[in-house]
Amino acid sequence: MLDRLQYIKQRFDEISDLIIQPDIISDQKRYVQLNKEYKDLKALVEKRDEYVKLTNDIKEAKEIISDGSDAEMTEMAKMQLDEANGRLPQLEEEIKFMLIPKDPEDAKNVMVEIRAGTGGDEASIFAGDLFRMYTKYCESKGWRTSVVDVNEGTSGGFKEVIFEVTGEDVYGTLKFEAGVHRVQRVPQTETQGRIHTSAATVMVLPEAEEFDVQIDMNDVRIDLFCSSGPGGQSVNTTKSAVRMTHIPTGLVAQCQDEKSQHKNKDKALQVLRSRLYEMELAKKQEEDAAKRNSQVSSGDRSAKIRTYNYPQGRVTDHRIGLTLYDLDGIMNGSIQKIIDELQLVNNTEKLKESEVF
Repeated sequence: MLDRLQYIKQRFDEISDLIIQPDIISDQKRYVQLNKEYKDLKALVEKRDEYVKLTNDIKEAKEIISDGSDAEMTEMAKMQLDEANGRLPQLEEEIKFMLIPKDPEDAKNVMVEIRAGTGGDEASIFAGDLFRMYTKYCESKGWRTSVVDVNEGTSGGFKEVIFEVTGEDVYGTLKFEAGVHRVQRVPQTETQGRIHTSAATVMVLPEAEEFDVQIDMNDVRIDLFCSSGPGGQSVNTTKSAVRMTHIPTGLVAQCQDEKSQHKNKDKALQVLRSRLYEMELAKKQEEDAAKRNSQVSSGDRSAKIRTYNYPQGRVTDHRIGLTLYDLDGIMNGSIQKIIDELQLVNNTEKLKESEVF
């Protein structure tokens, strides 16, 4: 392990020198990539320094104990040895998880699409609840959210809502939220007090850069139409909303959130590019998941991943068998514990198949 950590230290020192070079600073794309690598490696180098200190402490303590000429020093050395031996296995586990290669997509921003599924008006209301849950979670992480397109439900909520999330390691954090979310509760419209089951589908698309996906605009049909919903005088009078259809795949993306047709075109193209990128990524994820029989594959968008049971105040993630009795907190954005558990299971699976150790 120490050899591997030494190589990481060398790479860290190399990047530390590179990011202050004027030619690197002037190349924004390269500078951003190196800065990201610098931050990732910095955490590992700090663990490496702790690992080196611990192993040195163990060696030093053993030498003092074997000498045995000073009773007081020997007693202190025994305490130091016990402390270091107690910390070392835990530190080794932490380093192993940090050495798992990260997916290059994990650092990307995302487009989140929430669609009401079975359950009529209640499904739309639930889609709205999920939207609020995610926006509150993003706010707690210091991420920025921006609505791209909305199709409102008849009794509140959304038939469909698409929003962009920008921040640090967004896709790596949110990717396991993709799938079918179920809710069990008494709907507002239910007069008999019966519990209904409704569903909404969440898709998490890594935001594709222009160099990730090349779109030939000759393959794209662009339709302009009037915006609907709140938005002032321009609504239903100006054709500012944009719908793009990618003819080879049949994928459709639209944006009507901005008052400017030009801005809506840019956002719609961004969504289209991300959907094309996600199509290819989903194939790869399914192949990877099949290879290791992953419990938490983010590739299968038809899988029922989670149930929100209101009468019992519980939330269950079916992939890892996790049940939490904190429904109110979770619906108010406190989903970090679920995400932590999903990431732990995924990293453990990756660690098992890794040939590094």
